[in-house]
Amino acid sequence: MTNPGPSLPPDTDAGPAELRTILADDDPLARRVIRDTLQAAGITVVAEAANGREAVELAAFYRPDVVLMDYMMPEVDGVEATRRLRELAPEVRVIILTGAADEDLGLRGLGAGASGYLTKDVELTALPRALRGARAGEAAISRRLAMRLVERYRREHAGRQGLRPIHSPLTDREWEVVDLLCSGATTDDIARSLVLSSETVRSHLKRIYRKLGVRSRADAIAAAERLRDEDPLAA
Repeated sequence: MTNPGPSLPPDTDAGPAELRTILADDDPLARRVIRDTLQAAGITVVAEAANGREAVELAAFYRPDVVLMDYMMPEVDGVEATRRLRELAPEVRVIILTGAADEDLGLRGLGAGASGYLTKDVELTALPRALRGARAGEAAISRRLAMRLVERYRREHAGRQGLRPIHSPLTDREWEVVDLLCSGATTDDIARSLVLSSETVRSHLKRIYRKLGVRSRADAIAAAERLRDEDPLAA
């Protein structure tokens, strides 16, 4: 009987190629803690960035497998950096990290091209697995965010987006803004789509919030959906 050789330890990357990553975070201590965790798991950190602009430049140069991208950074935030990197090096996977759970931000990040969205309270030991999963084409997202994506898919494929309730406090233009909100568009995205200034879009959002009695984008989307549900003559 041949000797099968030693077995691999748990969570070892048995693939033939090492996983290469770039860390982008303006907090040096956070970078050090994450770097030590990843290197202990056999992942190579090829570079570190202190802002979104550096992250894009370094990733375009080194072409790592995955970039672990903080959201709150100077010059360019993580979502915009992800969008730019998607254009320059679409093969590079991005996982966005944020200090606070914000599912709307998560949807924006995924819409910009990220493969994952995690909060910084995630167990450090889960990060190597998340990076390896991203390289393999898996999404690194929470169950709650996955449910939001399912709900968004159902709304869009039910043909509800674009419906205008007959009895509604919103104008047609305001409904156009709401429809774009439902698709995960940012203020700048809405401005480009409707050929408006960002300031005009913000004014529309303020009026929408006031009319619907809400204070956030998520609540505005939910209130708009309730209006559509309550009005059988929506068209």
